[in-house]
Amino acid sequence: MDFDDLEKKASDPRVKLMLLCNPHNPAGRVWTREELERMGEICLRQGVTVVADEIHCELTYEGHPYTPFASISDTFLQHSVTCVSPSKAFNIAGLQIASIVAADEQMRARISRAVNINEVCDVNAFGVEAAIAAYNHGEEWLIQLLEYLEGNYRYMKDFCRQHLPEFPLTDLEGTYLVWMDCSALHKSSEELEKLQKEKAKLWLNAGAMYRAEEEGFMRWNIACPRARLTEGLNRFLTFVRNM
Repeated sequence: MDFDDLEKKASDPRVKLMLLCNPHNPAGRVWTREELERMGEICLRQGVTVVADEIHCELTYEGHPYTPFASISDTFLQHSVTCVSPSKAFNIAGLQIASIVAADEQMRARISRAVNINEVCDVNAFGVEAAIAAYNHGEEWLIQLLEYLEGNYRYMKDFCRQHLPEFPLTDLEGTYLVWMDCSALHKSSEELEKLQKEKAKLWLNAGAMYRAEEEGFMRWNIACPRARLTEGLNRFLTFVRNM
C-alpha cells in the first residue's frame, strides 16, 4: 500500500470515502493490522470515511490472519462501514445475500434511505436462511475448504516450478485467485486471453482488465477440483509449447 500516495489523495477536499478491499481482490493480499492502522489514521486525519468490502474475509491462509478494519478501535468502528457476505466463501453468490454493518446511527439511517430509494432493500427468504446456515453450521466445511484451496495453490506452485519456470506466480495470502506472470510470451494479456480460449479452450482473466500494471499477467481461479486445475495447467503447458 502506497501510504504517501494515499495521504495525497485523501487530502483532496473532494474525497469523502475510501473503498477498502480487505482481503484484497484482485491482488490476493491480506492487509496486516499495522497497514490497516496506518491507513485508518490517514483517513481519520483527512476526514475520510472508510467503506470496507470484506467479502473474502473467510478466505485467508496460514500466516495471514484477517483483521476486520472496524475491530481495530472504536474510533475506526464509528468512522467506517463494513460490507460482508457468505457468497464467496460458501459459494452462494446466486442467492444475492449480504450485510452492511454501520455502528454510527446517522450513517446507518443514510444507508437505509439509499437502499430503499434504489429498491435494493428486499432480499429473498431462501438467501437469508442460507446465510444463517452458513454462518452457524459451516465452520467445519470452511476449514476443509481452506485446506483444499491451499493445497491447490501449493500444487500449482510445484507444477509451475517443474514445468513452467518462466511463468512465476505471485504470493497468495487470501482469496482463490492466483496471478501468473506471462510476460515471457511477449504478448498482451488481452491477446493471450483470446488465444488461450481459441487454441487451448482455457479461459483466464487478462490482467490488463484490472489496470495497466497487470499487463502481461493472467489470473487463475483455483476454486475447483484439483483434477480440473490439473487439466487447466496441462492445457496451458501445451499452449506454451505450441507457441
